[in-house]
Amino acid sequence: MKNRTDYISKKKTLFPISKPLEKYLLKYDRIHQVDLIYDDLNHYTSTVPLLDKKEKDTLWESLIFHDSYFLELSDKMIEIYALLKAGGDSSMKEHIKLDRIDYCTYGNTKPFRVKITNKLNDNYDYFYIKKIDASRVYGLELEHLLSPNRINYFIKGNTIIEEHIAGIPGDQFIQEYVNLKTTNKVRVAKEFVKFNERCFVRLLGDMRSYNYVFNITPDFDNEQYRIKAIDFDQQFYEGKRILYLPQFIKENTPLVALCMELLTKENVLQYQLEERSLMKRRVVASSARLRSLFSAIIKEKLSNDLKIDQLTNELNTHFNTDLYSDSKGMGEILRRHLNHLLGTEL
Repeated sequence: MKNRTDYISKKKTLFPISKPLEKYLLKYDRIHQVDLIYDDLNHYTSTVPLLDKKEKDTLWESLIFHDSYFLELSDKMIEIYALLKAGGDSSMKEHIKLDRIDYCTYGNTKPFRVKITNKLNDNYDYFYIKKIDASRVYGLELEHLLSPNRINYFIKGNTIIEEHIAGIPGDQFIQEYVNLKTTNKVRVAKEFVKFNERCFVRLLGDMRSYNYVFNITPDFDNEQYRIKAIDFDQQFYEGKRILYLPQFIKENTPLVALCMELLTKENVLQYQLEERSLMKRRVVASSARLRSLFSAIIKEKLSNDLKIDQLTNELNTHFNTDLYSDSKGMGEILRRHLNHLLGTEL
């Protein structure tokens, strides 16, 4: 029987916020004292399965509350949305309403999804309320600082409140868009290589196709594509090196096949080097903030000893080095990994 670390962990440990991380979050305005915590949303009376446009089960459940409690939640949700979108500006509050709250039963952080609708034009938006997990917080911060994507979130006590990351879910894109005649398959393949590299360099795991989204941007002569991670629970948690490479996850096989068909080894190497160069520039641009973040990260284990030892050994073997030896935790492994691959000094 294979060791359990050969697979993505089905149930990941949730880690508390350490004092050094809390200090960092306060410094960079990621903590707000809103009048709501995660447990407030557990007081629903019943649920209804939420179906998509094709009447298929989305694995989300729409929650039903007593009317009085729903009104109480409405005021709090509108306050939170105004804080997320407009820094707390109260002028927008009279134009928006709480539409519904959904619940996902299969995520590590058991997220609630809140739908907010504009009363003037019926346009709607979402945000998420999740259980606190230091791994996820570090993942959100690293995405914000090292990727081309900005991340808006804040925490309060045992709760993370996150802005919705818009896009076409990866599994839907693979099924419905990849084989369209209008899809620029070469550019899709290029973006997957770059996304694969970003994940490996910053050790973000579990990028199955439903854990990222595609953004399609019309260009003057065609379309551009960007992949954005939307799940950060597996930030430097697993012990197996290939779990940080989306190319080895079976759900991504159609995208890997696209790369093998349309890109040469020279193309792949070029895109990998381009992405590392861009990440290094982001490190330089955010060096003070990253050093502040790593003052907390390097003190964290954020996994068990078996996984820490396994990742240390696999990275040493892969790069034919002893650079990762004696790492005390996942935070230290990540610091050495970034410095090694990007030529930085964090």
